Amino acid sequence: MTINPSLRESYRYCSTVARREAKNFYPSFLLLPSERRKSMCALYAFMRRTDDIADEPGEIHVKRRALENWREALRHALEGRHGAWPGWSALADTVTRHEIPTRHLHEVIDGVEMDLSPRVFESFEELRAYCYLVASAVGLCCIHIWGYQSESGKAEAMAESCGIALQLTNIIRDVGEDARNGRIYLPRNDMERHGVTSEDLAAPAASPALRKLLAFEASRAYEEYERAKPLIALIDPLGRPVLQTISGIYRTLLDSIVARDFEVLSQRVSIPKWRKAAIAARAFTSRFGLRRAPGLEARPSR
Repeated sequence: MTINPSLRESYRYCSTVARREAKNFYPSFLLLPSERRKSMCALYAFMRRTDDIADEPGEIHVKRRALENWREALRHALEGRHGAWPGWSALADTVTRHEIPTRHLHEVIDGVEMDLSPRVFESFEELRAYCYLVASAVGLCCIHIWGYQSESGKAEAMAESCGIALQLTNIIRDVGEDARNGRIYLPRNDMERHGVTSEDLAAPAASPALRKLLAFEASRAYEEYERAKPLIALIDPLGRPVLQTISGIYRTLLDSIVARDFEVLSQRVSIPKWRKAAIAARAFTSRFGLRRAPGLEARPSR
């Protein structure tokens, strides 16, 4: 494809951000052809900047106004009026090229905004709605870049489940760190049912009650991983390795947490680089091992 110089620079900027910041994701981007890889970098750079606005030091009302300005800048960029952020041209081109529904980008901003003021999630239904905004909406953008067949909405539903699974894995891993920062994502009714208090989340080591609660939440994550598993057959072959790498890394992370009996307070569980590389290498073969089911409703990539 022919790219004008300013657009080329915008994509180059996004690629630099992704290489520097996307520790769990960038290796999987390398499995994509150049055009789709650059689009994934543009999407990631937007998500990274959105998170950074909320994470920067400052008063909540200042951050809230900054996110509103960011939302307005997104609207302008998608209308062809690019602002000061260097990634706008690349993002707008990516959204147009892959027909990404713009509501998903706004949903991500909604989710980040929810984190500005710590809140209590009374039930898993409330937590699931949050996970949709901060994770599933991202996945729904990604499948447009990878290329997919909708099969009357089944692919989108499975992408949503995949995002829920990934975010639940993050929540389980980071439960102690989040609690120390005043954020508790575990549903309150689940905590009460298992006899877990906020003090348990900030303790030096996981109590038996907390381990049982995290095992319960992990079972929910595994259910979502299983619901999402058939999605791979609906993704274009060129995009499959990215999905398999990302889901494989996060499911391996959850497996590691389980293997450590949910001791996530005294140490942060992580996956070594060599293992991530092995997962990516194994995922690359998914380009060739699956065929699309015949007669599916097509949602082609451009």
